[in-house]
Amino acid sequence: MSAPLHPPIPFGASSDAKTEAYERVALSIDALLEDENDWVAAMSTVVCELHHAFGYFHWTGFYRTIAPELLAVGPYQGGHGCLRIPFAKGVCGAAARTRETQLVPDVEAFPGHIACSSSTRSEIVVPLVADDRVLAVLDVDSDDPAAFDETDRRHLEALCQKLAARYG
Repeated sequence: MSAPLHPPIPFGASSDAKTEAYERVALSIDALLEDENDWVAAMSTVVCELHHAFGYFHWTGFYRTIAPELLAVGPYQGGHGCLRIPFAKGVCGAAARTRETQLVPDVEAFPGHIACSSSTRSEIVVPLVADDRVLAVLDVDSDDPAAFDETDRRHLEALCQKLAARYG
């Protein structure tokens, strides 16, 4: 197996280094999904690209809306995730319910946090909304405290908006 073209971006990297990595990942995702119309294949590809590009992404995945007010785990990388999450619970549920990105520097301080993994310290969850429906949420957990910032938010939101427009 060959070494990756670019080593994963480490925890604590500068905003410039993260932006450069997100731009590379976006180009790669665009190329990989150019003719792809299957939503599951697209989610799987996105998760793989993100998870391997950032060393502080310890769990990276989608939770799909499968019924009113209910998410189910979709494609992911990392340890086991929760199988089902109601919109009324946890960080993923809050993102789905409010349709707003949840940037959580300390999961222990988030009211109603669901501990799918005891090692998770911080999290970012971005909703994918199309035609006034929450299609899914992109959930990224880190074992590092305060791992995510506005750079992550900006780039993950842009990616999720693009995916929602294409696959919604």
